[in-house]
Amino acid sequence: MRNLVAEAEAFARARHAGQRRKGRAAEPYISHVAEVAELTRAWGGGEIEIAAAWLHDTVEDCPPTSLDEIAARFGAEVAAVVAELTDDKSLPKARRKEQQIAGAPAKSARACLVKLADKSSNVGALASSPPEDWPAARRRAYLDWAEAVVAGLPHGPAPARAAFAARLARARALLAPG
Repeated sequence: MRNLVAEAEAFARARHAGQRRKGRAAEPYISHVAEVAELTRAWGGGEIEIAAAWLHDTVEDCPPTSLDEIAARFGAEVAAVVAELTDDKSLPKARRKEQQIAGAPAKSARACLVKLADKSSNVGALASSPPEDWPAARRRAYLDWAEAVVAGLPHGPAPARAAFAARLARARALLAPG
């Protein structure tokens, strides 16, 4: 019997090997991916969603990974979710960020769950280990942007939205003067 989640985890661990997070702690990037998968599971995600959570950054951050490869290895359902979560890296960063906000309302329930987990992980990391070269204004702008993306998502369980809101509030409180 196939264990789709274990296969996706192994694939993600291999593809993200050696990558580090941007934060002060520079922890292995796979720690973010593992947290996204765990949050997805904790918030009711099934096999497809959890596998997609493990794979959510492989296409855009781990060349030469492609959506065709994801589909061939993990199936069309997983690849469809990963496709909804993958930015077009040929576009400038500002445009990609705009597209995340504009595209949020069209996300499937599966993609919304993983996106909530991803944004929760990123906001939590910004609070606990911000990049040293990000001044407070840039961190605030990131938090505002992440909030706008999540606000546009049409699906998502209440516990996931509450967890995101709590992490967002903590990150904002840490940026408050005094």
